[in-house]
Amino acid sequence: MTNLCSIAFAIAAGLMMTRIIKPLRLPDVTAYLIAGVLIGPYLLGALGVPGLGFNSQDQLTSLDPVSNAALGFIAFAIGSEFRLSELKKTGKAATIIGILQALVAVALTDVALLIIHLIMPDKLSVASAITLGAIATATAPAATLMVVRQYKAKGELTKLLLPIVALDDAVGLIVFALSFGVARAISSGAFDVISVFVNPLLEIVFSLLLGTAMGALLTYLETLFLSNSNRLSLVISFVLLTVALASFEFPLGPVTVSFSSLLVCMMLGTSFCNFSPLSFDLMERADRWTAPLFCLFFVLSGAGLELSVFTQVSVIFIGIVYVVVRALGKYVGAYFGCKMMKQSKKVTQNLGIALFPQAGVALGMCVTAEALGGYDAQIIRNIVLFAVLIYELIGPVLTKGALIRTGDIKEKSEEVKNRRKNMLSGIKR
Repeated sequence: MTNLCSIAFAIAAGLMMTRIIKPLRLPDVTAYLIAGVLIGPYLLGALGVPGLGFNSQDQLTSLDPVSNAALGFIAFAIGSEFRLSELKKTGKAATIIGILQALVAVALTDVALLIIHLIMPDKLSVASAITLGAIATATAPAATLMVVRQYKAKGELTKLLLPIVALDDAVGLIVFALSFGVARAISSGAFDVISVFVNPLLEIVFSLLLGTAMGALLTYLETLFLSNSNRLSLVISFVLLTVALASFEFPLGPVTVSFSSLLVCMMLGTSFCNFSPLSFDLMERADRWTAPLFCLFFVLSGAGLELSVFTQVSVIFIGIVYVVVRALGKYVGAYFGCKMMKQSKKVTQNLGIALFPQAGVALGMCVTAEALGGYDAQIIRNIVLFAVLIYELIGPVLTKGALIRTGDIKEKSEEVKNRRKNMLSGIKR
């Protein structure tokens, strides 16, 4: 009962915050995150009133299935952007730019953090520096998608941005697996080829296969129903089922087969939108159904941000370097990638800025990094939490600005504004 009250309160708080900050013209994502921080364990939740916010991290953890489901729908929606008709136009450019921006971010972050290691070896080890460099590849598909959907962004930048954000997950998994394998070898003195090379490649391959199979099955089953309501129910059940299946892992001889929930659900959306002629209509209906779920997801994300990281001077210093250098790497990599692929000047100057947000994927990598143990695991988690807090609050704003500058987000016409004013004035009467 307490969780139900907290969920209702969280959605209401997120929606009300969008009204409070409306004069600032900030994206709804930022409003949801701010609302989450305010009702989280460090502020309103600290009062300990049942149902009024979240009073502990354990309570937030108990709602992980909700967050996982929301991420599944977000990945499913991003996957639907990979229609073959569009990929023929942007696929090559998105692939090259996506890989380049990720690798440049890793390289610059590694160099910067290794310099910090030389200056403060007791605060940041080589293993931690390399692991954090790999985590720098990850972006936040959820925040990016929400900004695009809220403002109905459409244009050159949007067509490149969504495929790149999706590709970033696959590139990030590979880079992180390789870097973390090296970091663990440095830390323990043992090098494991299977965990460094084989397992991550299998994770990507099996994730793509599972997503494709589920998409093909969904396409077949939805032809058995004539009602759009029943088809929508089937889509929702398949996304939830896919998220559940992606949580399994099992040994296969000397290797471990596991799945990336984001990759599986992205592939589910990709295969479904390419196989099914009715996917356009069903995706639009699913977007309307998932709006409150996405609101709750970001409020929970904001509530989960640990403000305690600001009490450590070393974390703040290393965190600032990480945030700035990672952002520089994303921008420089995207800039030169766009130059190579001869993109327009507006896209070249703004794409990298739209890649700054970082959240769920990076935190998932942190969980894996806990295998380092001790101080290394703690410093990695604190740095990433610090970065996520900064990126999640300013990232959506920067993404919106980039989309406005490229013309992908257009101001509402005076006719639309006047019509809305007339409607509101009529309601007040």
